[in-house]
Amino acid sequence: MGHVDPRQIPSKGKPWTAISDLDFIHKVDLIIPQDIYETVAQKMAEREPPTYFRVVMTLGQVLETKFLTQYVKLGNIMMLSQGKTTIGNLFTLREGNLDLYLDRETYERAGLEGKPYGNKGNRGSKPRWKVSYNLREESMLHGRKGFDRLVYTCKNVLNQPMTWLVCNASSSAMSVDLLQDLKATQMTFFPTLSKDTGIYQIPLRIPSTILAQGDREALEYSATEIYEWLSLVRLESPRVVAGDTIDPYLSRYAPPEADSTAAQVQVCKLSWQGFLSSSWLRSLFVDIVTNCPSQSWFALSGTTFSRNILGGCNELSFLRPPESAGEFLMWETKSQD
Repeated sequence: MGHVDPRQIPSKGKPWTAISDLDFIHKVDLIIPQDIYETVAQKMAEREPPTYFRVVMTLGQVLETKFLTQYVKLGNIMMLSQGKTTIGNLFTLREGNLDLYLDRETYERAGLEGKPYGNKGNRGSKPRWKVSYNLREESMLHGRKGFDRLVYTCKNVLNQPMTWLVCNASSSAMSVDLLQDLKATQMTFFPTLSKDTGIYQIPLRIPSTILAQGDREALEYSATEIYEWLSLVRLESPRVVAGDTIDPYLSRYAPPEADSTAAQVQVCKLSWQGFLSSSWLRSLFVDIVTNCPSQSWFALSGTTFSRNILGGCNELSFLRPPESAGEFLMWETKSQD
């Protein structure tokens, strides 16, 4: 990855497109060596703490002229309703795109045009449909046939009040007057800190011999080992803590190439949990890249809300190896509804 200018953040190519693809982020974890914590903490203190809102409203209220114009057509609001994509009904709004995930009965009553959704052929699964609208299109106005049909459905079928999470996905400030009129609750959250965790440092890069030989199988194995170790550090698992003496009958995991002679290091973890946009994660990523010393490593991950009954979610993880300012490892994990 080339030089990153905080004033002109790239939008094309990896990892930027991968970050943008994360839709409704629930948790972000940052893992760093403890010796650079003060440097990172100073930068984090300069950032505005993220906020979101919790509000009870109907889908029809989202389509009212003032709300639609201020927050969707002119602004860049992001909304996620209660529910799951695989059971019941779920509504989402992101970058002006309204998606309705409906069960069969509701879809037939709604009379809207949609497409079958979900895995086909699963025994015992009920058919579901997805209806989508781009609310920023010129035709999405009161008085237009297609829009009025949606409004009619919201008044007569999709008229149940629901709990929504609301977030400003724009870099500019958002007026909250209409949300306050709806008695929305504003939530401001700060990162939680876990520190003084002693671990045995493992090699945090793909061996050069594997890259030189182009060995795909060895590359995947090495990358998976690193990802597994980072995941256990995120979970604060005792299995990666220095001095762990778990009975091998209970757990056979051992960090790759880590033993009692390896250097022990202290790491800390910063975690944000709430309702976050991909633009917020992108700005955090840029701040970490531009402020972390080039000789140090860091790992950053973002996890979306689970939107199916199985608890599956999408996740994106980055690792910058030590003394590798322009090199990164990236893992994308995607769930299937």
